[in-house]
Amino acid sequence: MPREKVFKHPLRGKYVERYRRGTTLVLLDTNMTQAFPNDEVVNEALRLLIQIAQSQQPNTAVQGKE
Repeated sequence: MPREKVFKHPLRGKYVERYRRGTTLVLLDTNMTQAFPNDEVVNEALRLLIQIAQSQQPNTAVQGKE
């Protein structure tokens, strides 16, 4: 989806409740939208990345001592 079309016809107040709770808005490059079409997919991928990174931390520390 071209970046200029993302907010071409915004619905006023659509996300106001999310912003009140605290939201981080991130703009993806247009070539990323095929892999990450919506916020659920992005959040799932980031959670998986965090799990992988956390599971690798002890191994990295041990390997660094050798």
